[in-house]
Amino acid sequence: MIKHIIGYLQKSTYKVYGFKIIHFIATVGVFYIFFLLFRYGTFHILNRYGYRYNYYAAILYGLMILFFSRTYNSYLVGYSRIRTLVLGQFFSQALSIVLLYFIISLAWGHFINPLAFLPMMAIQLIIDVIWSYFGSILYYKLYGTKKALLIYRNQVDKRRVGSIYGNPLGRIYKIIDELQYDGSFHQLQEKLNNYDAIFVAGVNSSCRNGILKYCKENNIAGFFLPHIGDTIMQEAKHIKTFDAPVLYVNRKELDPEFAVIKRAFDIVSSGTALILLSPIILITALGIHLYDGGPAFYRQTRLTRDGKKFKILKFRSMRVDAEKDGVARLSKGENDDRITPIGRVVRRYRLDEIPQLWNILKGDMSVVGPRPERPEIAEEYYKKMPDFKLRLQVKAGLTGYAQVYGKYNTAPYEKLEFDLLYINNMSILIDLQLCFATIMTLFKKESTEGVEGVTAIDLDLDELQEVQTKNRPISNFEK
Repeated sequence: MIKHIIGYLQKSTYKVYGFKIIHFIATVGVFYIFFLLFRYGTFHILNRYGYRYNYYAAILYGLMILFFSRTYNSYLVGYSRIRTLVLGQFFSQALSIVLLYFIISLAWGHFINPLAFLPMMAIQLIIDVIWSYFGSILYYKLYGTKKALLIYRNQVDKRRVGSIYGNPLGRIYKIIDELQYDGSFHQLQEKLNNYDAIFVAGVNSSCRNGILKYCKENNIAGFFLPHIGDTIMQEAKHIKTFDAPVLYVNRKELDPEFAVIKRAFDIVSSGTALILLSPIILITALGIHLYDGGPAFYRQTRLTRDGKKFKILKFRSMRVDAEKDGVARLSKGENDDRITPIGRVVRRYRLDEIPQLWNILKGDMSVVGPRPERPEIAEEYYKKMPDFKLRLQVKAGLTGYAQVYGKYNTAPYEKLEFDLLYINNMSILIDLQLCFATIMTLFKKESTEGVEGVTAIDLDLDELQEVQTKNRPISNFEK
């Protein structure tokens, strides 16, 4: 038994897991020490009262850390940049402390000075930086550099791979060969030898399935950019009453229980947020109005479930005459001369989205769901990509996978896939994770980047992807 355990620990995968466990134990341990200081005002732990309560607090803190670490991918060492790991860990710890502090204060019936937790956060931040730095070094040392092959159908698909390939992924998997191909797998198979990983984008389903099975059989890492059909099939249900395996797929309908819970969550969260953010709403509205004398808010027609139209409410960040010619245009980001100086601040910190809480309270939108699109722009997308209508299976949302993990200038095809991933896996737990993950987007400047020089009405999706590519850093294999 002991030999088996030692054998597992000697494997690279388990060494990395062990390193993660060390960080988790250190995080909870530091919390436990400072919780005693917070509760008793001393580091002496000889007080025999309340030990069981102290343990419960540490266990609850550890569970919160696990939840938030999954929300922020703060243990995704090797695939995330060091600063991203540190930021994710810091957010996990800070939010866990804040929530636990309020829980404890409510349990005690009064609020106690939380200053004892400030040095704890400083110590944990130091641990986070050290762990993230040496954890990344350990990961790259254990796994080394893998030789990879890129297989793509056309230049658009190659750029799609470029949007995910780069540091740190490019440090692990070095693309040494590229192959533009869309034929049969049988003719391709002999060219797949001597690679540790394969990146695949856009090839036909038969060939892709062959590559998938090849990777499984030969223990090769495979990175596949999915088709819309792949994403849809993820929600398929296995019907076990037939003699042959049958996968059942239909239009997404919320279970009655989940629909009630989700609506209650929308009402409580949006109502609470409107009350708590009322000072920010007032200050922002005054600032926008005083700058140019125009209205602080603007309403615009958007689409929600089943294509139903509603008037979305947002803070105005552009000039009053931004679309006086009646043409719908995508924002160009910081280079858009239609955005006012105060509008840049409003957009940078996503303040323009706050009034949508009123739409959520009314029932036009949900807290989590696909972003509501303008009818004019949606029609242009439908012409090039009819599958874009699949986003309308559920209510539009303030945040979601596309808003958290994508950017403003993420290609419509990728946004659709993000939205379908959410629709396939909707749950209150995922909604909570996405709500907390949204906070971190405020610290990512690229999440608000615009699309340079594009008019939505004349938009061609391939052209859009080409324009978007110019706005992102060039990946290593494209240099």
